[in-house]
Amino acid sequence: MESLVRQVKDWGRELGFGAVGVARAPLPDDEAWLKRWLALGRHGGMAWMARHGTRRSRPAELLPGTVTVISVRMDYLPPDATPPEQVLSDPGLAYVSRYALGRDYHKVLRKRLQQLADRMTAAVGPFGYRVFTDSAPVLEKALARDAGLGWIGKHTNLLARDAGSWFFLGEIYTDLPLPADAPPGAHCGSCTACIDACPTAAIVAPYELDARRCISYLTIEHDGAIPEEFRAAMGNRIYGCDDCQLVCPWNRYAQAAASPDFKVRAGLDAPVLAELFGWSEEEFLARMEGSAIRRIGYQRWLRNIAVALGNAAPDAAARQALECRRHDPSPLLREHVAWALERHAAAGER
Repeated sequence: MESLVRQVKDWGRELGFGAVGVARAPLPDDEAWLKRWLALGRHGGMAWMARHGTRRSRPAELLPGTVTVISVRMDYLPPDATPPEQVLSDPGLAYVSRYALGRDYHKVLRKRLQQLADRMTAAVGPFGYRVFTDSAPVLEKALARDAGLGWIGKHTNLLARDAGSWFFLGEIYTDLPLPADAPPGAHCGSCTACIDACPTAAIVAPYELDARRCISYLTIEHDGAIPEEFRAAMGNRIYGCDDCQLVCPWNRYAQAAASPDFKVRAGLDAPVLAELFGWSEEEFLARMEGSAIRRIGYQRWLRNIAVALGNAAPDAAARQALECRRHDPSPLLREHVAWALERHAAAGER
């Protein structure tokens, strides 16, 4: 088993993973934390997190026979993207979280994980396993921590001393009794940069995130109206938010993505808000083909852009874009467009 783990790590690097480790399956401490988080309602509208029960923290309940978990990470920061700070400082542009600028990571990682599992099968014969990439109830950050890939920072993202946090995670649940790696120590120290930088104060305490306040949750997972108290703070962020990562000192060691799959697609690194708002549903579906963004659907996409346009400078282009959708068939979109136009009207009176 020790020899196999060494091989698995070598194969993982050949397949483009930045690191590979092994964790034991049960996560009793993290299960207690998860239950408390759910009891506080911090999962917002993500009701499936409560429905999954202990399958998330007890891998053998999700895949019977699971003994250990192989955890991997893959860098995704696109080397060719417009600098995030440049986009965030221009209210006429739209900010898309860096992880979503390229090809859908689910497809990329799942294919590589399957290739890794195939190599294992060729080496040891058939064994029980299943690959996951944010596709099932898995406590992936806790498993990655226990597999020695990093520690969970105060912003609740996984951090690695040699790679920061700009990476995806994936897992292979297996019935092989592989020797586990040791989790590293935490190295956030007294730093509170991520907590201080959060636009909506979603990091309510060190290591405590309230998804209901998080821009990533609001723009991606939340399907209703965005609460007015958070709209101004969203700025021009139309899909996700990277602020806590942008200020993290450990990201000075972040690695650029090696895979061409994560190169910028459809000009999403610095698109013009007014132009995005003019896309038809057919254009949205075509341009977002193969992108993780496609799954939020056209209406949420427009809802998010309407909020960003409301936060943009009150110029003719922004107002015209909003006026074109003032009478949209969707009540959800009409509400956000009306809010945005009111913002522009108020700015014009000052």
